[in-house]
Amino acid sequence: MEHRLEADLTLSGPLPPTFPLGDLLPRVATEAIARTVGKRGEGRLSQWTLDGPKLHVTIESTGPRPHQALLALVRRLGEELGREAKVGVRTFEAPRYRTEFPLDSAPTAAITLPIPHQLLVEGTVATLTLHGLPEEGLRDNWMDRAVALVQEKARRQGYRGKEQFWSLLSSSPPREPLFRDDPTEEMLKRQWVRSGPTKGKWFLGPTAAHLLRTMERIAVEEVLRPLGFQEVVQPHQDSFDILLRTGHLEGLPGEFYYVAEPKTRDPAAWERFTDLVKITRQVPEEELAHLVTPPTAVLCYAQCPTTYWWLSGRTLSSGSLPLKLFDRAAVSNRYESGGRHGLERVDEFHRIEPVFLGPPSDLVALRERLLERYRHVFDDVLELEWRTAWVTPFYMQQSGRVGVEDAEARVKGTIDFEAYLPYRGPRESSEWLEFQNLSIVGDKYTKAFSIKSQTGELWSGCTGIGLERWLTAFLSQKGLEESAWPTGFRGYAGEVPKDVRFL
Repeated sequence: MEHRLEADLTLSGPLPPTFPLGDLLPRVATEAIARTVGKRGEGRLSQWTLDGPKLHVTIESTGPRPHQALLALVRRLGEELGREAKVGVRTFEAPRYRTEFPLDSAPTAAITLPIPHQLLVEGTVATLTLHGLPEEGLRDNWMDRAVALVQEKARRQGYRGKEQFWSLLSSSPPREPLFRDDPTEEMLKRQWVRSGPTKGKWFLGPTAAHLLRTMERIAVEEVLRPLGFQEVVQPHQDSFDILLRTGHLEGLPGEFYYVAEPKTRDPAAWERFTDLVKITRQVPEEELAHLVTPPTAVLCYAQCPTTYWWLSGRTLSSGSLPLKLFDRAAVSNRYESGGRHGLERVDEFHRIEPVFLGPPSDLVALRERLLERYRHVFDDVLELEWRTAWVTPFYMQQSGRVGVEDAEARVKGTIDFEAYLPYRGPRESSEWLEFQNLSIVGDKYTKAFSIKSQTGELWSGCTGIGLERWLTAFLSQKGLEESAWPTGFRGYAGEVPKDVRFL
């Protein structure tokens, strides 16, 4: 594949008329190309011109793209010019940068990028030209990222319409449902719950709240404590930096609740806003927009990224591994738009997020122990009808990627736990509820956050426990009558409070 980079260098001043740039520039360029492009391909300085303090150079290459060669050229040229002519390279940019690269398959629709460009595709070969690329874009590899984005969009077009990878692992014996209605609708009739004041949120009264906390106690006491997990308490907001490292910000920007901050607490700055509220009894949104910052963070989407942030840049001693932590303080927020339904698909939900780190062999062993503990809870305590399946890893879905990794090796990857919901129809044809998952993600996040172990390779994993999902799965099969609940669950629930009576 061929690449062509046209760059304009602005010198700090004109060169002396007799300065031998015709000897210096080709030599420096040849050295720079040899150290970068020359390791894996070929390159050359195809042309150059000097117009006062403006130096225009064109570098062509095959194999590696030539922007690294340009950076090396700028550095060496600046050193040589400074020593011999007391002139430096002030700034540089690329008016045009063209590259060819392969695609896995021909796109079925137009592909666009958010920066000035031209994209031509012939079959599975793409030619991308970026226009007006600033110095920052050259130093920060914007071309490589733009190429990766085009390739990703082309793959996504080819993948669109295919079902998510799903392979059945195990299933419990069928159980005769004791209830066949939507549990959320029944809780609404009994006034156990009420749809919240904003979209996708629920107010749980004393009875429903007690049952939710019962699920929490079961998860902690039957799964996490026996396996040695330790509790942490983490913030409820995720910074943009964290989400850039995990890939969430590029994969799921339309699912976050964004956080803005007041620009000031000065009452005088807010006087007009408060006066309008007092007079109109409405929120003056245009006025408010001037008083708050652009978003600076998001409300917690998933707890594990902030756990990785806490460990970032640190080295874990061998005696602390495998490290097993869980958080249950942060409330998860996800904008579901039209996908909301009952308590099982909401914008705000309560979850326990266990995260574990250690050598690969330790995590594989821990996964088996977690599977055993979950099996005990779902079979013996909740007496559910449930199944497990290998699915597209969650970290690929949440970063907007497609395909399946490690589906054959089944060392890394995601296992989903699904429960039968009788109100949705026959178990053979209805959609089951994904109410639990368990993932080993390899070194994806330990590398992203520079987390190391004292010796050897360090992997991580997580197993989010959604309490509303657990409760929905249980009530869908067992109903709301306490007398029908399994003995194991009733032992944890204890005395269930009577709900508030309304006239």
